[in-house]
Amino acid sequence: MRKFKRKMVATFMAASMVLSFGACGKSEDKETTTAKQDEPKVTEAAKPDATEAPGTETQTTEAKPADSGKLIKVGIINNDPNESGYRTANDKDLKAMFCKENGYDPSFAYSLKNDEQIAAAQKFIQDDVDYLLLSAADTSGWDGVLQDAQDAGIRVILYDRTIDADPSLYAASIVSDMNKEGEQAVEWLVNQNLSEYNILHLQGVMGSAAQQGRSGALTRVAEEKGWNIVSEQTAEWNAEKAQQIVQSVIDSDTKFNVIYAENDDMARGAVEALDKANISHGVGKDVVIISFDCNTWALEELLKQNWNYDGQCNPFQAKYIDEVIKTIESGNEPAEKVIIMDEKGFDASTITQQDIDDNGI
Repeated sequence: MRKFKRKMVATFMAASMVLSFGACGKSEDKETTTAKQDEPKVTEAAKPDATEAPGTETQTTEAKPADSGKLIKVGIINNDPNESGYRTANDKDLKAMFCKENGYDPSFAYSLKNDEQIAAAQKFIQDDVDYLLLSAADTSGWDGVLQDAQDAGIRVILYDRTIDADPSLYAASIVSDMNKEGEQAVEWLVNQNLSEYNILHLQGVMGSAAQQGRSGALTRVAEEKGWNIVSEQTAEWNAEKAQQIVQSVIDSDTKFNVIYAENDDMARGAVEALDKANISHGVGKDVVIISFDCNTWALEELLKQNWNYDGQCNPFQAKYIDEVIKTIESGNEPAEKVIIMDEKGFDASTITQQDIDDNGI
């Protein structure tokens, strides 16, 4: 009966979406429409260890087992795997878990834009997936599509990032505590007891949970302590953009002694600008480098004392999602609605090779 109801709802929604897309053809700047209304591209399934650059297009992995009816159909919405080393590791982890060998029929959609992700979610609902897995580009704007999923009998599981939506609209949230990540980093910075704090702040994609948590912590403490934020700009997780921003600040003769970069790639771009200008950085040097994500190569910069601090952001959520799905499939509900990933921060003065081996991504 439940499956019949879902099929009826999905059929109704499919018809509604045809009319909706026709009506919205000239309104591409609205939040709930895609930039292009073309059919998503379908490609062959990627192997678990493959790395791809799909940009904002939708990718579907075609499972062809002997009895496909037993596979659990999941629609997975993520940010572009090329966004950062963290995202590449996150995407690889998801593909290793959600494959036909593990009992899943997965489809993947990628975008850094909220409206395109919402359009992908609507298509997955139309396709009658069993589960919708979501790492949202932005924290807002999701209530409507999640309500549609619930009406269709589709369970939603958040991963990596939180959203501003009624908790009754999703089954579980498996996320990093971005506020805590920021608070740990800023507390470390406070404890450095610098003679002055002139901070160049490189922000991630504005509106994302990671940006809000990491920026919010710095903003609060900077106001309390009277720190000077000399520049605050988004480099959108991108090394090249970060390099350009830092180079511009250097060229303006603005003085700074801390770079607070909200991911490793932006820190790397910032350091390239410092090196070009012969400005020293790291332990006991002119500029303190703070970053997040804990890529292996970034932790190695800490070990060399070229950077000062890196906050961990754990990308390996797939096994937790799998456990939630298995719990629901058994007829139960997850014991915890919100599962927070275990994360820590690393200091250049104390980090070891074992820390890198155990925590680098």
